[in-house]
Amino acid sequence: MAHQAIQVLPRERIAIPSTVVSGAAEAVHVVLRAGAGVLFLQHGLQKTLGLLGGVDGTGARAPLESLLGAAGLIETIGGLMLIIGLFTRPVAFILAGEMVTAYAMVHVQLGPWPIQNGGELALLYAMIFLWLAAYGAGPLSVDHGMTRTILLREVEEPVIAEHVRLHPPMQA
Repeated sequence: MAHQAIQVLPRERIAIPSTVVSGAAEAVHVVLRAGAGVLFLQHGLQKTLGLLGGVDGTGARAPLESLLGAAGLIETIGGLMLIIGLFTRPVAFILAGEMVTAYAMVHVQLGPWPIQNGGELALLYAMIFLWLAAYGAGPLSVDHGMTRTILLREVEEPVIAEHVRLHPPMQA
């Protein structure tokens, strides 16, 4: 009979099977990635399509050739890519850079501390995106499916080739 690893929490001394902890961590990873993508997409839709009040609360759009319009395109496309988990690491890195740039260009001039200059959200997004850039999309993502397919191909093709070498097809 196989033994299951147990994680013991120090204060409460409650034993939680590691499979439960691992499954919860994977679920939280997916929720963080997709949730951040949905929330970030909304910022992009405000700027590019004037949805959700637009850039001025009346449904106005940012001109696409402007810096705000470019940010809107990055946020819309990046948010969609995070939601489905496609090219998560590079996309998240780019989005983190956009948020640090936004903080430096807009918020810092309003005060030295994020709580004073309204930059908490930009910095929080930047931290989430850096985490995603480091840890990837996680399960339930296009990236995960692509990686799994590539890994299976790397394992299966040599095995099949070896099988054919050892058991050549019969000649008719």
